[in-house]
Amino acid sequence: MAQTVNMKVQELPYLPPEVWVLVFGYLNTEEKHTARLCCRHFRDLIDHPSLWKDYTAGLSNFPRYTSGFWDTVQCRGVSRATVQHLRPKDWKILSKSLPSLNTIVCVRERRYYKMKYLDNLCEFPNLTSLGVRNATWVEPLLVQCQSQQLAERLTHLSVCNIQMSYEDTVEFINSVSRLVNLEYLLFHQQGLWSEGLERMRPVPSYIFHNLLLSLKKLKHLSWGIKGEPPEPLPDNYFYPLDPENPGEYGGPELISLELVNYTEIILSEYALRGLTSLKSLAVHYRYPWDGIQCNLDLWLIHLQQLESLSIIGEPKHAFNLCIVCVCSKQKSVVLHASFFFVLFFLSEAV
Repeated sequence: MAQTVNMKVQELPYLPPEVWVLVFGYLNTEEKHTARLCCRHFRDLIDHPSLWKDYTAGLSNFPRYTSGFWDTVQCRGVSRATVQHLRPKDWKILSKSLPSLNTIVCVRERRYYKMKYLDNLCEFPNLTSLGVRNATWVEPLLVQCQSQQLAERLTHLSVCNIQMSYEDTVEFINSVSRLVNLEYLLFHQQGLWSEGLERMRPVPSYIFHNLLLSLKKLKHLSWGIKGEPPEPLPDNYFYPLDPENPGEYGGPELISLELVNYTEIILSEYALRGLTSLKSLAVHYRYPWDGIQCNLDLWLIHLQQLESLSIIGEPKHAFNLCIVCVCSKQKSVVLHASFFFVLFFLSEAV
């Protein structure tokens, strides 16, 4: 079979390498690997960096990787990787083999992280995006990112489904506040199971305000609110005051906001009044509340630039919002809801 494939490849008319690269660009990853086995010429062409610019390498069990594997990944110019179950020496291998990585996502499947786990992040000079998924953190997170070089480089940070104590959560937010060039932040708060649901509390407003005041370049925020406070969060939770202009909003000009695990009792009708630059808002409800006023329609009064609104978990509000969207001044609003989709194109006269 291999001989037949090779004969067919040899019989193909000559085509410039750039044409082959263009053709291979239509193949998925599995098909590229299959075509790569046909001949050395195809192997060299398929390893061209332009064919792997959107590829994310999944790395685990480092002892199985040979020098040839690392040479191939380097040749492809892979810049993004997810890593799992890395030991300290694995981090050293990764930093030497792929120092050009700009995105690293750590996944450990509910294993315990300790502070030293991220000690080697500074060894990646191009690192701008960091993600941490599915783990329990038993020591302060991101202390390593406080080093000046790494703190200035990071523009994207994603921390999802991480179990941390309330105290470590506060420590984490304070650490993130030092990443002054962040443009994208995803943090879905999760408490430790051993502490019980009653101890899962939202991030205090003064800590959250310090975060927003520090991250002036932040454009996209995905914020998970785990826990139910005894009373709603302050009206100014998303409205930190500018220290230099009393009474004025001092936070970043957010373009998109996502609220996860949200319940109506947490934020008031005035919560988003400072986010006038928002173009996209997504609200993921934890569960419906009967007899509680929905504040979404009141939020929209302040969001005159909004173009996309997503509602997940509480579709009954979508029907009320139809009227709000039609009567608003926005020229177009895309409204998504569970089992429900509405597309409004409004004329300038509306």
